Amino acid sequence: MTLHDVALDDKFDLGKERIFLSGAQAVIRMLLMQRERDRRAGLNTAGFVSGYRGSPLGGLDMQLWKAKKQLAQSDIVFQPGLNEELAATACWGSQQTELLGEGTHDGVFSVWYGKGPGVDRSGDVFRHANLAGSSKHGGVLALMGDDHMAESSTNAHATEFLFVDTMVPILNPAGVQEIIDYGLYGFAMSRFAGTWAAIKCVKDNIESTASVDASLDRLDIVIPEFDMPPGGLNIRHEIDMLGQEERLHEHKRAAASAFIHANGLNRIVYSGGRNPKLGIVTIGKSYLDVRQALEDIGIDEAAANRIGIRLFKVGCPWPLDLQHIADFSRGLDTIVVVEEKRSLIEVQLRESLYGTATQPVIVGKKDERGDWLFPAKGALDPNEIAIALGERILRTIGPSEEIAARVAKLRQFQAMLADTTDIASRTPFFCSGCPHNSSTKVPEGSIAAAGIGCHFMALWMDRNTVGFTAMGGEGAQWVGQAPFSKRDHIFQNLGDGTYNHSGVLAIRFALSTDANITYKILYNDAVAMTGGQPHEGGLTVDMIARQVRAEGVGRIAIVTDEPGKYTGKAEFPAGVTVHHRDDLDLMQRQLRAVKGVSVLLYDQTCAAEKRRRRKRGTFPDPDKRVFINELVCEGCGDCGVQSNCVSIQPVETEFGRKRRIDQSSCNKDFSCVNGFCPSFVTVHGARIRRADGIAGKADPLDGVPTPAEFPLGEQGWAAIIDGVGGTGVVTIGAVLGMAAHLEDKGCGMIDMAGLAQKGGSVFTHVRIARTPDDIHAIRVSAGKADLVLGCDLVVSGAKKVLAAVREGHTIFLANTAEIMPGEFARSADFSLPVERLKKAIRAAAGDDRAHFFDATRTATALFGNSLGANMFMLGFAFQHGGLPLSAEAVEKAIELNGEAVAMNIAAFRWGRRAAHQPDFVRSLVAQPGKTTESTAIAETLDDIIARRVAFLTAYQNAAYGKRYADKLAALRQAEAKAVPGSTTVTEAAARNLFKLMAIKDEYEVARLYTDGSFAAELGKQFQSYEKLEFHLAPPIMGRRGNDGKPRKSSFGPWMMKAFRLLAAMRGLRGTAFDLFGYSAERRLERQLLAQYEADLELVAGTLAPGKVEAAAALASVPALIRGYGHVRQASAEKAAGERSRLLERLANTPARPELQAAE
Repeated sequence: MTLHDVALDDKFDLGKERIFLSGAQAVIRMLLMQRERDRRAGLNTAGFVSGYRGSPLGGLDMQLWKAKKQLAQSDIVFQPGLNEELAATACWGSQQTELLGEGTHDGVFSVWYGKGPGVDRSGDVFRHANLAGSSKHGGVLALMGDDHMAESSTNAHATEFLFVDTMVPILNPAGVQEIIDYGLYGFAMSRFAGTWAAIKCVKDNIESTASVDASLDRLDIVIPEFDMPPGGLNIRHEIDMLGQEERLHEHKRAAASAFIHANGLNRIVYSGGRNPKLGIVTIGKSYLDVRQALEDIGIDEAAANRIGIRLFKVGCPWPLDLQHIADFSRGLDTIVVVEEKRSLIEVQLRESLYGTATQPVIVGKKDERGDWLFPAKGALDPNEIAIALGERILRTIGPSEEIAARVAKLRQFQAMLADTTDIASRTPFFCSGCPHNSSTKVPEGSIAAAGIGCHFMALWMDRNTVGFTAMGGEGAQWVGQAPFSKRDHIFQNLGDGTYNHSGVLAIRFALSTDANITYKILYNDAVAMTGGQPHEGGLTVDMIARQVRAEGVGRIAIVTDEPGKYTGKAEFPAGVTVHHRDDLDLMQRQLRAVKGVSVLLYDQTCAAEKRRRRKRGTFPDPDKRVFINELVCEGCGDCGVQSNCVSIQPVETEFGRKRRIDQSSCNKDFSCVNGFCPSFVTVHGARIRRADGIAGKADPLDGVPTPAEFPLGEQGWAAIIDGVGGTGVVTIGAVLGMAAHLEDKGCGMIDMAGLAQKGGSVFTHVRIARTPDDIHAIRVSAGKADLVLGCDLVVSGAKKVLAAVREGHTIFLANTAEIMPGEFARSADFSLPVERLKKAIRAAAGDDRAHFFDATRTATALFGNSLGANMFMLGFAFQHGGLPLSAEAVEKAIELNGEAVAMNIAAFRWGRRAAHQPDFVRSLVAQPGKTTESTAIAETLDDIIARRVAFLTAYQNAAYGKRYADKLAALRQAEAKAVPGSTTVTEAAARNLFKLMAIKDEYEVARLYTDGSFAAELGKQFQSYEKLEFHLAPPIMGRRGNDGKPRKSSFGPWMMKAFRLLAAMRGLRGTAFDLFGYSAERRLERQLLAQYEADLELVAGTLAPGKVEAAAALASVPALIRGYGHVRQASAEKAAGERSRLLERLANTPARPELQAAE
């Protein structure tokens, strides 16, 4: 197949007509096209863009910055707004450049952008600016970013009605193509009618990507004949409020309607044939959903015309073109209006058709009986639309076996989904090393209020954080609450972006009321929530300190991870104090005692932004890494409690679950070393050992045939790619879309991420068809997926993925690598329900269509890292005939993507080989001499005991090891006698008796650092290093934190000598010369061992077939005792309660199972 000649910069090359781009990029393309169309028309115009970021328009400013060169060449200025209403005012100002005769261009066309809440807060500006009008050769578009499902917002919003209220004409594009088209129409209408024009931007258009026609002469825009009032409709240099109102109501609206009608922005798609009975009116995203719904019940244009269904697509919902409506409704018995959220079209239809000769039944939000038909809540789904339309068609048009059968099947699917629940989920979480992991903590007894920003996620963590406000109102709610509350103080989290946007006014308000509140201004040096954009105005910590002091704040404290960085670089007001983040709790306790308003400025750069800057070489990268000595680690999870960090991952070992640092995701926050555990080591000058992959040992395509492509029928091809945010899921979708574009196929994709970039779930929906016109709704609806590429097992098992699967049809590939969610940071024993997730996937897809493999481990073995896992899975899917694309197109798309091209192409090819010859790849990956963690764990009782006898011999001496073996031999004999064939209780005792005998006292910690195991593990992970730093809390030092708990200190490389000396002294353990043995912690450990040995004797004496489970549970109690010092003490207390419960259970359990069943 011959592929099209495509380059990534085609999207902004006006010489290229068929291009592949996202909705946000389409806005930029449209601006460039407007400038060029003006030039060709003899106009010297310029452009201006301003607004404030926010989903679904969160990435528009990033795209504008990337296109800075092309924009500058076209005299288009991008000036981010400090907030939405100021940006809107700037756009209003752009229309005034010619009024004084001082303009440098014939006109300035302008674009404002903002998400729903920003639309709300800018209403006053929109009203004033729309009344004033646009310039003759300028024009203004307002891009309203509506988040219908509140995926990245504090509420769901649809802001059309604000523009109706301010009388701004609205355009609602259905897809990326219409963003360009409606943008050009919108500028022309704005110039002609003297109004602004609003364009509705939802995820399904502005965040989708498609192949579109962007030729300059695509549109022939018609300027209608219109009787203009004296002076015209454009902006004037005069003060005449009532004159503005008159022009708006009596002329501008009519001019906009004339433009809409002349350019056919509302149109009949299906005529309904000779005898139309049922009309369907829809708009924007809902239009695509309706087209998909009709297709799902077997109705295309020919079928619609045959049975009398007329379809009307609205492009401009306000003002609605009443002449078009009259033409459309003529002869219809019933009109069904399908639109999301509140009804805007439906009410205008009723109003326009009431009292006319044509009075069809009109239903929309509700049916004739007042029951919900297309609810205003949430978002509409093609399945729900198909069921509603199908039943209406059957009732209006007459019986149809095919339609009835399809509707019944869809209903069956919906019922099944209603009974389905998520087995597990991925809740968005703070990034590894995120400042909010520490900054959002509050002292015991205090609460904090949330605000807008990433720190909002503290609401679903153990942070005593409650409630939130609209952006900029943070803290004002306390002014209204405080006079009526028993609480006398709260902390208020306030992000630096929000402070800069409008939050400083809330501080001013709190000061004016003398509220007792501490503002925690969380300075991250970036607007992290939407991609790490810089603050407008170059906001700095000392600037904020000076500003709030000028407002009247008396007590200001700076808390930071680097207190020394301000020396000679910052100018703080008098009285401002600077503290290390380790003193956060102390400072908060002091500030909550201050009457009135106080400010704590927490300064630590956003972890994600650190990572970006380090890649660019513009941010310091500490030449050190954290390493955990797994043998010393107790698996207590206190490091997770202290750091809340997702880079701390579990590792299952012979001696239980331990922790290790994921070096690839670690952002070097280092707060994990505060975990009260001596296993943490900082490795300075560390050079990560890069594993050599084995991919080069064989030709990946040797003997691999070219599979048949997935056949593209009328309904095209649909796929879902799921995974964890930031792991390359979106890249796979982009590669598929580009590959389809290269083959001149229609393609569309949409990334549904929400807060996925914070470790949550991400879903990319991809559709490929023979032509762009064959693609309707990009979102894959229930039962319509041809392929699911499950890059994460948890997300793959989610209801919204399984809903798209059709048993026996969908190819479902799932990566079984266990990627822990953020919950693990707070729950030491959390584990993924792997088998339940697999079972759910098999049930949905069918055993022969579901494929499971650890793509992460396979990719790591092949390439030395896991980055190729997703592309490996794509190759696997390709070889199974799951893609409607050629290998040539996919590999060319990978090349165009430009990231790790060689590795990704190799991963794609090895995925193909794995699908064709799985045993070959499996044997290649399972290299001789290498064992995985799971196979290294002892499985037989004899092996379990033998390993521990050897360990205890090294721990103390051979006699100590024999003592362990003798205890177990007695129990094993008793179990064999009481329950022949059973070793369940003895196995539990073997692991747990060892745990209490091999306590990690000072001698043992020293031995585990010096017996060679630590050096071996270091060597596996690091190629070289300069020095080691140990983080310990020796009782002899007695250093304590502000909370009264022991605090760790750092020790240099010399500590290894001390360890060797201490390890050599372990013979003193348990003797009168064992000075450490007199501590309360060591006395407790001896008591626990004696108690456990007594419990084992009790078990041995009472063991019976019916008591095995209870006895094994009692024998496993020591597994709950973990950690060091106060952490261990707390776990021992918890274990004591569990022991008491299990002793009672053992005593009350019948000896024989049948007696227990009878009871």
